[in-house]
Amino acid sequence: MHPLFQKIIDIFLPPRCLKCGKILGDTNGLCPECFNQINFITRPYCQRCGLPLPEHGHKKDMLCGHCAADSKSPFRMNRAAVCYDEYSKPLILNFKFHDRTENAPFLARWLLLGGKDIFAAGTDVIIPIPLHYTRMIKRRYNQSALLAKELNKLCNIPVDLDSVVRHRKTKPQVEFSGHERIKNVQGAFRVKHPEKLCGKRVLLIDDVMTTGSTLRECALAILKAGAASVDTLTVARVIK
Repeated sequence: MHPLFQKIIDIFLPPRCLKCGKILGDTNGLCPECFNQINFITRPYCQRCGLPLPEHGHKKDMLCGHCAADSKSPFRMNRAAVCYDEYSKPLILNFKFHDRTENAPFLARWLLLGGKDIFAAGTDVIIPIPLHYTRMIKRRYNQSALLAKELNKLCNIPVDLDSVVRHRKTKPQVEFSGHERIKNVQGAFRVKHPEKLCGKRVLLIDDVMTTGSTLRECALAILKAGAASVDTLTVARVIK
Protein backbone atom coordinates (compact mmCIF):
# COMPACT_ATOMS: atom_id res chain seq x y z
CA MET A 1 0.00 0.00 0.00
CA HIS A 2 1.18 3.52 -0.82
CA PRO A 3 2.45 5.33 2.32
CA LEU A 4 0.04 8.25 1.70
CA PHE A 5 -2.98 5.92 1.62
CA GLN A 6 -1.76 4.23 4.80
CA LYS A 7 -1.52 7.59 6.56
CA ILE A 8 -5.08 8.46 5.54
CA ILE A 9 -6.35 5.12 6.83
CA ASP A 10 -4.46 5.58 10.09
CA ILE A 11 -6.22 8.90 10.67
CA PHE A 12 -9.67 7.29 10.59
CA LEU A 13 -8.66 3.84 11.82
CA PRO A 14 -5.59 4.37 14.01
CA PRO A 15 -3.49 1.26 14.72
CA ARG A 16 -4.23 -0.33 18.08
CA CYS A 17 -2.31 -2.65 20.35
CA LEU A 18 -3.12 -6.22 19.31
CA LYS A 19 -3.42 -7.23 22.96
CA CYS A 20 -5.05 -4.42 24.95
CA GLY A 21 -6.54 -2.28 22.17
CA LYS A 22 -4.74 0.94 23.13
CA ILE A 23 -4.20 3.37 20.22
CA LEU A 24 -0.59 3.26 19.00
CA GLY A 25 1.62 5.90 17.47
CA ASP A 26 2.84 3.40 14.86
CA THR A 27 2.05 -0.11 13.57
CA ASN A 28 4.44 -2.18 15.68
CA GLY A 29 1.62 -4.32 17.05
CA LEU A 30 1.92 -3.98 20.84
CA CYS A 31 1.98 -1.00 23.15
CA PRO A 32 5.13 -0.70 25.29
CA GLU A 33 3.35 -2.01 28.39
CA CYS A 34 2.11 -5.18 26.67
CA PHE A 35 5.39 -5.72 24.82
CA ASN A 36 7.36 -5.59 28.08
CA GLN A 37 5.20 -8.39 29.49
CA ILE A 38 6.20 -10.83 26.74
CA ASN A 39 8.81 -13.38 27.84
CA PHE A 40 11.15 -13.87 24.89
CA ILE A 41 13.32 -16.99 24.84
CA THR A 42 16.96 -15.99 24.82
CA ARG A 43 20.26 -17.74 25.53
CA PRO A 44 21.17 -19.88 27.29
CA TYR A 45 19.00 -22.61 25.81
CA CYS A 46 19.51 -26.20 24.65
CA GLN A 47 21.36 -26.24 21.35
CA ARG A 48 18.99 -28.84 19.90
CA CYS A 49 15.51 -28.37 21.38
CA GLY A 50 15.77 -24.72 22.39
CA LEU A 51 14.58 -25.32 25.96
CA PRO A 52 15.71 -22.43 28.19
CA LEU A 53 18.51 -23.38 30.59
CA PRO A 54 19.51 -21.81 33.90
CA GLU A 55 21.83 -18.84 33.44
CA HIS A 56 24.59 -20.09 35.69
CA GLY A 57 27.07 -22.67 34.47
CA HIS A 58 25.80 -23.26 30.95
CA LYS A 59 27.83 -22.66 27.83
CA LYS A 60 26.53 -21.67 24.41
CA ASP A 61 26.38 -25.17 22.92
CA MET A 62 24.98 -27.11 25.87
CA LEU A 63 22.27 -29.77 25.55
CA CYS A 64 19.49 -30.24 28.07
CA GLY A 65 19.35 -33.56 29.90
CA HIS A 66 16.62 -34.95 27.66
CA CYS A 67 18.44 -34.16 24.40
CA ALA A 68 21.73 -35.49 25.78
CA ALA A 69 20.03 -38.84 26.39
CA ASP A 70 17.94 -38.89 23.18
CA SER A 71 19.98 -39.92 20.15
CA LYS A 72 16.90 -40.62 18.00
CA SER A 73 15.36 -37.15 17.79
CA PRO A 74 14.07 -36.41 14.26
CA PHE A 75 14.91 -32.73 14.68
CA ARG A 76 18.06 -30.84 13.88
CA MET A 77 16.82 -27.89 15.93
CA ASN A 78 13.64 -26.72 17.69
CA ARG A 79 13.20 -23.03 18.30
CA ALA A 80 10.43 -20.79 19.63
CA ALA A 81 10.30 -17.03 20.01
CA VAL A 82 8.44 -16.64 23.31
CA CYS A 83 7.15 -18.57 26.30
CA TYR A 84 3.51 -19.62 26.08
CA ASP A 85 2.09 -17.97 29.17
CA GLU A 86 -0.69 -15.62 30.31
CA TYR A 87 0.87 -12.74 28.36
CA SER A 88 1.43 -14.36 24.95
CA LYS A 89 -1.57 -16.73 25.09
CA PRO A 90 -4.29 -14.15 24.23
CA LEU A 91 -2.42 -13.03 21.10
CA ILE A 92 -2.05 -16.58 19.82
CA LEU A 93 -5.54 -17.83 20.71
CA ASN A 94 -7.21 -14.80 19.14
CA PHE A 95 -5.16 -15.38 15.99
CA LYS A 96 -5.86 -19.11 15.91
CA PHE A 97 -9.53 -19.31 16.87
CA HIS A 98 -11.07 -15.84 16.65
CA ASP A 99 -10.23 -14.67 13.13
CA ARG A 100 -7.55 -12.18 14.23
CA THR A 101 -5.54 -12.91 11.12
CA GLU A 102 -4.10 -9.40 11.24
CA ASN A 103 -1.83 -10.76 14.00
CA ALA A 104 0.06 -12.92 11.47
CA PRO A 105 2.61 -10.33 10.19
CA PHE A 106 3.48 -9.31 13.73
CA LEU A 107 3.88 -12.91 14.94
CA ALA A 108 5.97 -13.73 11.85
CA ARG A 109 8.47 -11.08 12.92
CA TRP A 110 8.79 -12.97 16.20
CA LEU A 111 9.41 -16.16 14.23
CA LEU A 112 12.20 -14.49 12.30
CA LEU A 113 13.82 -13.46 15.58
CA GLY A 114 13.34 -16.84 17.26
CA GLY A 115 14.63 -18.80 14.26
CA LYS A 116 17.94 -17.02 13.73
CA ASP A 117 19.95 -20.17 14.58
CA ILE A 118 17.99 -22.20 12.06
CA PHE A 119 18.34 -19.66 9.27
CA ALA A 120 22.08 -19.38 9.96
CA ALA A 121 22.42 -23.17 9.61
CA GLY A 122 20.55 -23.13 6.30
CA THR A 123 16.94 -23.77 5.27
CA ASP A 124 15.65 -24.74 1.83
CA VAL A 125 11.88 -24.82 2.28
CA ILE A 126 9.24 -23.82 4.83
CA ILE A 127 6.30 -26.14 5.49
CA PRO A 128 3.43 -25.21 7.83
CA ILE A 129 1.82 -27.97 9.87
CA PRO A 130 -1.21 -28.88 7.73
CA LEU A 131 -4.80 -29.09 8.96
CA HIS A 132 -7.17 -31.92 8.08
CA TYR A 133 -9.57 -30.70 5.42
CA THR A 134 -12.57 -31.00 7.78
CA ARG A 135 -10.95 -28.67 10.32
CA MET A 136 -9.88 -26.34 7.52
CA ILE A 137 -13.52 -26.04 6.42
CA LYS A 138 -14.62 -25.30 9.97
CA ARG A 139 -11.86 -22.77 10.79
CA ARG A 140 -11.60 -21.34 7.23
CA TYR A 141 -7.84 -20.79 7.47
CA ASN A 142 -4.71 -22.57 8.62
CA GLN A 143 -2.97 -20.30 11.11
CA SER A 144 0.37 -22.04 10.51
CA ALA A 145 0.11 -21.43 6.76
CA LEU A 146 -0.57 -17.74 7.35
CA LEU A 147 2.54 -17.53 9.53
CA ALA A 148 4.61 -19.35 6.91
CA LYS A 149 3.49 -16.96 4.15
CA GLU A 150 4.32 -13.92 6.26
CA LEU A 151 7.69 -15.41 7.21
CA ASN A 152 8.43 -15.93 3.52
CA LYS A 153 8.03 -12.18 2.98
CA LEU A 154 10.71 -11.57 5.61
CA CYS A 155 13.30 -14.21 4.67
CA ASN A 156 12.48 -15.15 1.03
CA ILE A 157 12.62 -18.88 1.76
CA PRO A 158 9.99 -20.69 -0.38
CA VAL A 159 6.86 -22.08 1.26
CA ASP A 160 5.47 -25.49 0.27
CA LEU A 161 1.76 -25.85 1.05
CA ASP A 162 1.11 -29.01 -0.98
CA SER A 163 3.72 -31.69 -0.31
CA VAL A 164 2.60 -32.65 3.20
CA VAL A 165 -1.02 -33.43 4.09
CA ARG A 166 -2.83 -34.38 7.24
CA HIS A 167 -4.67 -37.34 5.78
CA ARG A 168 -6.08 -38.71 9.05
CA LYS A 169 -8.51 -36.69 11.15
CA THR A 170 -7.35 -36.31 14.74
CA LYS A 171 -8.91 -34.83 17.83
CA PRO A 172 -7.50 -31.53 19.13
CA GLN A 173 -4.29 -32.18 21.06
CA VAL A 174 -5.54 -30.02 23.93
CA GLU A 175 -7.88 -32.89 24.82
CA PHE A 176 -4.92 -35.17 25.60
CA SER A 177 -1.76 -35.22 27.65
CA GLY A 178 1.50 -37.16 27.68
CA HIS A 179 1.59 -40.40 25.69
CA GLU A 180 -2.03 -39.93 24.54
CA ARG A 181 -0.89 -36.98 22.43
CA ILE A 182 1.60 -39.22 20.64
CA LYS A 183 -1.05 -41.86 19.92
CA ASN A 184 -3.51 -39.25 18.71
CA VAL A 185 -1.26 -38.04 15.87
CA GLN A 186 0.45 -41.31 14.90
CA GLY A 187 0.25 -41.79 11.15
CA ALA A 188 -1.66 -38.53 10.70
CA PHE A 189 0.71 -37.05 8.08
CA ARG A 190 1.63 -38.14 4.58
CA VAL A 191 4.02 -36.69 2.01
CA LYS A 192 2.31 -36.44 -1.37
CA HIS A 193 5.32 -35.14 -3.27
CA PRO A 194 8.49 -36.69 -1.83
CA GLU A 195 10.50 -35.59 -4.87
CA LYS A 196 10.06 -31.96 -3.76
CA LEU A 197 11.53 -32.64 -0.32
CA CYS A 198 14.29 -35.14 -1.11
CA GLY A 199 17.62 -33.80 0.13
CA LYS A 200 16.04 -30.57 1.42
CA ARG A 201 16.51 -28.86 4.77
CA VAL A 202 12.92 -28.43 5.89
CA LEU A 203 11.57 -25.92 8.40
CA LEU A 204 8.24 -26.84 10.02
CA ILE A 205 6.13 -23.90 11.23
CA ASP A 206 3.40 -23.99 13.89
CA ASP A 207 1.91 -21.58 16.39
CA VAL A 208 2.62 -23.36 19.69
CA MET A 209 4.80 -26.27 20.77
CA THR A 210 3.40 -28.06 23.81
CA THR A 211 4.90 -31.56 23.95
CA GLY A 212 6.13 -31.56 20.35
CA SER A 213 4.14 -34.68 19.42
CA THR A 214 2.50 -33.16 16.34
CA LEU A 215 5.75 -31.64 15.09
CA ARG A 216 7.60 -34.91 15.70
CA GLU A 217 5.09 -37.03 13.77
CA CYS A 218 5.15 -34.63 10.84
CA ALA A 219 8.96 -34.54 10.90
CA LEU A 220 9.16 -38.34 10.81
CA ALA A 221 6.99 -38.44 7.68
CA ILE A 222 9.15 -35.79 6.01
CA LEU A 223 12.42 -37.56 6.87
CA LYS A 224 10.99 -40.85 5.60
CA ALA A 225 10.33 -39.05 2.30
CA GLY A 226 14.05 -38.28 2.00
CA ALA A 227 14.52 -34.81 3.51
CA ALA A 228 18.06 -34.02 4.68
CA SER A 229 16.94 -32.48 7.97
CA VAL A 230 13.92 -31.04 9.77
CA ASP A 231 13.85 -28.02 12.08
CA THR A 232 10.82 -26.64 13.87
CA LEU A 233 9.95 -23.04 14.61
CA THR A 234 6.95 -21.92 16.65
CA VAL A 235 5.78 -18.58 17.92
CA ALA A 236 5.61 -19.92 21.46
CA ARG A 237 6.33 -23.02 23.48
CA VAL A 238 5.12 -24.34 26.79
CA ILE A 239 7.88 -24.24 29.41
CA LYS A 240 7.39 -26.68 32.28
